[in-house]
Amino acid sequence: MSAPRVLVVDGNVADIRRRQIEAVGYDTATSYARVLRRLRPDLECDIAYPADVHPVAELAGALDRYDGVAITGSALCIADGGPAVERQIDLARSVFDRGVPLFGSCWGLQVAVAAAGGVVERNPRGREFGFARRILLTEAGRAHPLFSDKPAVFEAPTVHRDHVARLPEGAQVLAVNEMGVQAATFSHRRGTCWGVQYHPEYDYGDIRAVAQRYGTALVDAGLFAGPEDLDDFAADMAALQADPACEALLWKHGLGPAMRAEPLRLRELANWLTLQVEPRACSR
Repeated sequence: MSAPRVLVVDGNVADIRRRQIEAVGYDTATSYARVLRRLRPDLECDIAYPADVHPVAELAGALDRYDGVAITGSALCIADGGPAVERQIDLARSVFDRGVPLFGSCWGLQVAVAAAGGVVERNPRGREFGFARRILLTEAGRAHPLFSDKPAVFEAPTVHRDHVARLPEGAQVLAVNEMGVQAATFSHRRGTCWGVQYHPEYDYGDIRAVAQRYGTALVDAGLFAGPEDLDDFAADMAALQADPACEALLWKHGLGPAMRAEPLRLRELANWLTLQVEPRACSR
């Protein structure tokens, strides 16, 4: 079998990528590809920036080279429309057309939903940030291979304002919490999407970086009482990144097994690589 090959699609526009690189030294897709390679060292990853760099038609024409496509998070909003959004929805449609397994993290799920005829809107419950709490696997989720060996209730890194208001026809809801749909799977045309509303690829350092980048927007949203509380949260995330076993901070933030053990946090991505990407690579 040749090494599996995955295309990682960065959901952000150039200005956001520049700010990310200035803050942490890498953009979203680069970090995502590193995580995938850590799970599968022989994995070949290419990165695409369809929001504003890579021509979508050219990317669509190359999809048959890949065994999977992963779409990252993004600061964009489906409802805002515009070329940066439409280009990514068009690319997702091409992924479905070619039958390449698709994984979506947060924005990636939303793009896939929009491409398959679903609806994404601003969440009337507000912004979800830091950790998605009390994610509960549905009966379908407990039986689905995406969540093989995952706890039935767990926390996960998250940052989003929008939510899936209506899934495509025939979709299965795999996980929910008080903020809405947290995971779903659906088929469209020749392809299948496994998607989550949270960010299994994020570690504590990523959460800290997002907190610092969003800054006052999180305070304005009522998630922190003031800048000092936000700074304290960012400091806690930095401390957990340095010592993920710090019991005092794990207890303080109410984090269970899925955030205490990296293999559990990354389980969805590992299952996708093993059960969706690898079989396609084997068939070549």
